[in-house]
Amino acid sequence: MQFHRDGFQPGDPDIFPAAADAVRRPGDPLPPTVDVLIAGSGPAGLCLAAQLAGVPQIRTMLVEPKLGPMEKGQADGISVRSMEMFQAFGFAHKILRESVWINETTFWAPGAASPLDRVARVQDVPDNTSEMPHVLLNQARVHDMFLDVMRNAPTRLVPDYGLKVAGLSVDPAATAYPVTVTLEHTAPGQEGRTSTVRANYVIGCDGARSNVRASIGGALHGDAAHQAWGVMDLLAVTDFPDWRMKSFVRSKDEGILMVLPREGGYLVRLYVELDNLGEDERVAERGMGAEDIIAKAQRIFQPFRLDVKEVVWWSIYEIGHRLTDKFDDVPADQIATRTPRVMLAGDACHTHSPKAGQGMNVSMGDTFNLGWKLIAVLTGRADAALLHSYSGERQAAAKGLVEFDHKWARVVGARAEDAATDGLPRVAREFVNNLPFTCGLTIQYPAGLLTGEGTHQALAPGFDLGKRFHSASVIRLADAKPMQLGHCGAADARFRLFLFAPSGDTGATGGAVARLCDWLQNDPESPVVRHTAPGEDLDAVVDVRAVFQQHFRSMDFNAMPALLRPPVGRYGLCDYEKVFCADAKDFDDIFEARGIDRAQGCLVVVRPDQYVAQVLPLTERAALTRYFGGFLRVRR
Repeated sequence: MQFHRDGFQPGDPDIFPAAADAVRRPGDPLPPTVDVLIAGSGPAGLCLAAQLAGVPQIRTMLVEPKLGPMEKGQADGISVRSMEMFQAFGFAHKILRESVWINETTFWAPGAASPLDRVARVQDVPDNTSEMPHVLLNQARVHDMFLDVMRNAPTRLVPDYGLKVAGLSVDPAATAYPVTVTLEHTAPGQEGRTSTVRANYVIGCDGARSNVRASIGGALHGDAAHQAWGVMDLLAVTDFPDWRMKSFVRSKDEGILMVLPREGGYLVRLYVELDNLGEDERVAERGMGAEDIIAKAQRIFQPFRLDVKEVVWWSIYEIGHRLTDKFDDVPADQIATRTPRVMLAGDACHTHSPKAGQGMNVSMGDTFNLGWKLIAVLTGRADAALLHSYSGERQAAAKGLVEFDHKWARVVGARAEDAATDGLPRVAREFVNNLPFTCGLTIQYPAGLLTGEGTHQALAPGFDLGKRFHSASVIRLADAKPMQLGHCGAADARFRLFLFAPSGDTGATGGAVARLCDWLQNDPESPVVRHTAPGEDLDAVVDVRAVFQQHFRSMDFNAMPALLRPPVGRYGLCDYEKVFCADAKDFDDIFEARGIDRAQGCLVVVRPDQYVAQVLPLTERAALTRYFGGFLRVRR
């Protein structure tokens, strides 16, 4: 973490100086116009707001019909991919401290001599998947982390509680604030009162019954499993051996449940199969409550006892798998002439069961994809056409999730178990096969505007084009700090350009890295020169960093190209954090771990949302210029 850049600043470095002219204080009147209005303060809305809050020139408003922040309930699973994202926001370490880590998953089924036996156990996150674990934590605490980022950001953004989007209209011909939003007040004494705000963009993160989606003519399509499930957070005393393990428990006649240990060492969540529903029946018509969930869980757990001491939160739901047609407001036949003004994220555009723990994770993935694109457009770095890529990329990701969840929910809820052919029951076998998906690592954006072709993939096969950047260990040259290379990227809407040096290259003049750095810094065709505006830092848009193969003790920081040790801030202080060396330990060598061509080296472009955009030879400068020129404006 870097601070004191523009002079010594005491206190918490996570609290940025306020941009006075960009701050709305509690009690201030609603603004007549905003750049971005976000509907809903769930994971999707807060992830987006946290990104926008750091940009003083973007005026953001986040409305929430509830009267305050969430305290308990709803989602709890955090995939390794989301943990990697949290690292970019700066609070992964807090999540790691508070959460429960899921290291093993166990499977229970009727045995030959017992109503329940442990029939399998598997490692929950395969080796070499990520530097991050799979963890569980109350969704409300994830909200708190994003809210802290927002309130400490230059704009001091806080949600406007007690307001919901009742409807909106879009004027396609308008160039400024074309979306007129009707807000309905929900606070006691103000129910039914409305206000109007005009926005450049509206993002519907307002759930499965989204008014934003309805206002643009969208609908969720799919099916339901006609199966009621109960979910409950509880404190209990039990002799079930795996009470602090993630466990699938299948009884002979009473159905199944899942045990999910929760943070704090005592709290546990249960997902419990309840009753089948009729074709046209709704869960609410059964009148089931917490006592029904407990009774069913006790029957499934037999012969183990379950003595519930306190119910913290519970809900009963029906599994549904639904997806909307499009994630924005532009009809397919108008894409060439219109750019999106209204976009959807999270449950507003895809719903599924909680069985695979993907709801919160995929929702945040939606707006992590969208946030940097909105910032690029609203700060003048990119044309608004860039926003078309949001629906294209995330709808495909959501479709894969819904299809996976449809299959997985039926495996979990199957009434009978297949015979084991490889030592694992079917649910355990499918669980193992699905681990890359549940870790959040199977999303791969196709080649197109923001992802290159695989022409040079062989230079670094461990950095899959279109997939998330798979971090690995490095040693920072200036201070010999061992660290993860991926951790040098913050959620700040910048691209990362990693230069992996060929063997023998020490960064000295005449080497491949030095020649490329000189071109990047000085040539008019360089993306760094072309897309960085006058007055901006040299790395404001494209942050260039280098990794060398030599041991750090044999390298000279002062011999590095000027681009890798740039002067920054009002004092022109040197940035010492852009040069790295491979870890001397064989198993941690990033060149070995990611299959990087040692003889040629390569350059890897990583998007602001941590996905690999390009793998190119160090000499392929024209391709680099074409890539960034495809969506960024020339500003210098």
